[in-house]
Amino acid sequence: MRKYEVMYIIRSDLEQEAVQATIEKFQGIIGNGGEITKHDVMGKRRLAYEINKFRDGIYVLVQFNANNDVITELDRVMKISDEIIRYLIVRDVA
Repeated sequence: MRKYEVMYIIRSDLEQEAVQATIEKFQGIIGNGGEITKHDVMGKRRLAYEINKFRDGIYVLVQFNANNDVITELDRVMKISDEIIRYLIVRDVA
């Protein structure tokens, strides 16, 4: 298993329950074949530029260990999720 880091931005117009459900959904995907080492909900922040008419977003940073199957599934689900504005999965080299 390799170390990875994902940061994703959730739409700011969602209810708190929907935000929590989205976070738990992605934790479940990572937990199914990987292990989360650090999870940080950074809160609502202003975006540097407008994305799909959104000026604010809820930032979430997750560091985890996983294999390639977990990464492909996480990438697939994040692409089709309407709750996610942007995301980035990177391999941690440190």
